[in-house]
Amino acid sequence: MRRVHCLSASALGPLFVASFLAPPAHAERKMELHPYLGIDQTVVGDLSGGGNRETLTYTSAVVGVNAHIENRTTEVQANVAYQHQFTWSGNSGDSDVVSGLLQARTTLARGLQLEGGALATRVRTDGFTGANGSLAGPGSRAHVYSLYAGPTYTALIGDLNVNAAYRFGYNRVESGFDAAFGGTPLLDSFNDSMTHNATASIGVQPGILLPIGIAASVGYAREDASQLDQRYDDKWGRVDVTVPLTDDLAAIGGVGYQAIKISNRDALRDATGTPVRDGNGRFITDPASPRLLSYDNEEVIWDVGVLWRPSRRTSLSLTYGHRYGSESVRGSFNWQPDRNSTVNISIFDSVDSFGRALNGNLANLPDNFVVNRNPFSGDISGCAFGATGAACFSDTLSGIRTANYRNRGIVGSYSRRAGPWNYGIGLGYSRRKFLGSDPVFASVNGVREENYFAAAQLGYAIDERSGINGNLYANKFDSGIAGVADVFNAGAYLNYYRLISRRLQGNASVGLDHVERSGVDSVLSGLAQIGVRYQF
Repeated sequence: MRRVHCLSASALGPLFVASFLAPPAHAERKMELHPYLGIDQTVVGDLSGGGNRETLTYTSAVVGVNAHIENRTTEVQANVAYQHQFTWSGNSGDSDVVSGLLQARTTLARGLQLEGGALATRVRTDGFTGANGSLAGPGSRAHVYSLYAGPTYTALIGDLNVNAAYRFGYNRVESGFDAAFGGTPLLDSFNDSMTHNATASIGVQPGILLPIGIAASVGYAREDASQLDQRYDDKWGRVDVTVPLTDDLAAIGGVGYQAIKISNRDALRDATGTPVRDGNGRFITDPASPRLLSYDNEEVIWDVGVLWRPSRRTSLSLTYGHRYGSESVRGSFNWQPDRNSTVNISIFDSVDSFGRALNGNLANLPDNFVVNRNPFSGDISGCAFGATGAACFSDTLSGIRTANYRNRGIVGSYSRRAGPWNYGIGLGYSRRKFLGSDPVFASVNGVREENYFAAAQLGYAIDERSGINGNLYANKFDSGIAGVADVFNAGAYLNYYRLISRRLQGNASVGLDHVERSGVDSVLSGLAQIGVRYQF
């Protein structure tokens, strides 16, 4: 089935029209539904020799489901679990973990699809930004939820390609961040937001009516965030042309107009003028305050570049232009060396927020994705690899910020699934430059933070009854914000599973995790787990 997403002004144009010309894949009928119950015993110990942390022992009761349902019109894939962790250490309490990924789409009528997805996971909230959540202390983790849904329409009317899409999104972080460990509630106090994204385009391919291709596109995006009643408003329109140079090379370019406004209300203030916060460190909004502009940019946008498509399995686009008040470089490279392998590279530049970025990650989930759940925390992080590429969440989850930001960087992935093997590698870099001229966010306006990340996933079926899977991960977070620590985290875990009977499966996992935080001694931890799963 073809996948169509709402796109930003930067992504539309010749590529937007051409992307709908690929023939749809014919799905095979499939029905895999595997609910299960499980119990695990986990031990986490400090191997660094400092003796600063007690050995943590806990038992987890797990209920979950793995599903892949596919027929002629509908496809659903889910990896969802709930677990309750009973802690046997005196200084830690019990906890509940909800985690999972869901992707679904269905064809409602010819050219009309409905698509959606959802994510649940946890992040650390103790100042160890981007680090492995399985090692966070009690009360130092927060659940993150994200979902999106919406219809897309694609049609060929005469010689014209007509496309339209709408996406609704919702994102939520269940609690605030612990300022006592260096997290800044000024930025880390994201609560929840709703997003709306609508796009439409009409165009014609080169050689149909004219020697060149032409596309006209319009779009509107809005996000309403509860923290300080923030509002993001983005309206744009543009015209793009494609000029063939050879059979597989074309010059592309476009010009348009874009208006972005980001606003919020002021925080309630005490007698000294200090913003008032609630128990989770979030600002209490002053409903009587006027709406304040933190970003206001209206301008002509343009870009020029090249589009190279030497075959149906390979495409490259690269553009240079002007957007968000400065130069902008964007690009993408997609290559399928064979039917089992995919390489994707993307250079991105956008005005983003945590909510919009997370919805974008979720909407880019690949077909037939594989994600290895962290056996020690139950969380989903890193990258989900699939037949059409990868979606990496670790970078966005390390940037849970209330303020909006200019987001630039590069991300690449390689995935392969053949025979008993499946594996993938994802890595990238992002630089977030915060935007804010109102009284609340003015202190971070122009401040930058950088994040480097890498994730590798491996799966191997030894035989019909047993196999192994594992993950390697690394994340380096550098903050330019006063009081926010730089953090480096790297680790690995390996899991072995074997069917004991037709429905009962045994699991054994081991792992290592190393974390460094500026101003704090580094810690090397060892993790071990043994458990069973009963599949219905």
